[in-house]
Amino acid sequence: MTATDVLVPGHAPAAGREVQVDLLVVGAGPAGLYAAYYAGFRGLRTAIVDSLPEPGGQVTALYPEKMIYDVAGFPGIKGRDLVAGLVAQAARFEPVYVLGERAETLTNEAGQRPRAGDRLVITTDKGTRISCGAVVITGGIGTFTPRPLPGGAEWEGRGLTYVVKELAAHAGQDVVIVGGGDSAVDWALALGDIASSVTVVHRRKHFRAHAASVADMEKGPAVIVTDAQVDSLEGDGVLHTVHVRHKDGAVTPYRAHAVIAALGFTADIGPLETWGIDIVDRKIMVDTAMRTSVAGVYSAGDITEYPGKVRLIAVGFGEAATAVNNAATYLDPDQPLFPGHSSDDPAGIGAAAAH
Repeated sequence: MTATDVLVPGHAPAAGREVQVDLLVVGAGPAGLYAAYYAGFRGLRTAIVDSLPEPGGQVTALYPEKMIYDVAGFPGIKGRDLVAGLVAQAARFEPVYVLGERAETLTNEAGQRPRAGDRLVITTDKGTRISCGAVVITGGIGTFTPRPLPGGAEWEGRGLTYVVKELAAHAGQDVVIVGGGDSAVDWALALGDIASSVTVVHRRKHFRAHAASVADMEKGPAVIVTDAQVDSLEGDGVLHTVHVRHKDGAVTPYRAHAVIAALGFTADIGPLETWGIDIVDRKIMVDTAMRTSVAGVYSAGDITEYPGKVRLIAVGFGEAATAVNNAATYLDPDQPLFPGHSSDDPAGIGAAAAH
């Protein structure tokens, strides 16, 4: 099951429409999806806006097949399965999905810079206006673009990819992975028993990936080529050879049906920098209540910064709950900060029913 399998048709409004909700979540990654669930639990009508066409953020876009091992309660879970579960968890509260649209401007209803207590209006690049009482920004690292493989542009879609969407697509193939970070090593491990061969090319001697993962890769079937980089790709319409140049200048050909360029990505938080929020090094500064410097605007997940910050999905879940609970009291000061545990209500929807 994928995230889109559990989306309810019709949730996404047509571009240019008006959306009225209590809370807007900016970013449909794991923290954002959990924020949507928790906002529903608090009885808040919620919308989620994301520039990507489907929920899941970086997980869906960059590593849907990657195993994630640091989410509490799961010894290991595929990225796509985690996203599907989060979408299903939020679905009972019917959040409004505004996907494929980027949040551009933040004003009050008069079109001016908002003040405490103002109704907030977020307008997307497609002209959709979302009116809400509070905002939770969970934009991860913002808009991200894979770093290109030098000289590889003409092979994109013809053997060169930047992410593995389906492991099975590489069954029986000769695969060359370029990069030395966690993604490159994780793909090498995941494809070891699926691909016909796996070759990892890294321009440095040492890998940046987690040491335990590198050790596992070194014990596996992957051919590891360090102090080298891709010189050129060759094929007759279909990729069949990758030429790798070594530090000494020698060039070695490797058979390849596919090249996965795991070279990282560039990030841009874009219009958020015009919202009047305190931002340092593309990170949103928050306090212990996940409040930003703009009244009614909260933030959670990787995009946030504060002393002692740890960037894990698990941490983002807790920050999302903290942000939503504080947003709920901002919207209605008579509401308690902590509404009780969901396990106190077998249906898990008591708070929403009472709203």
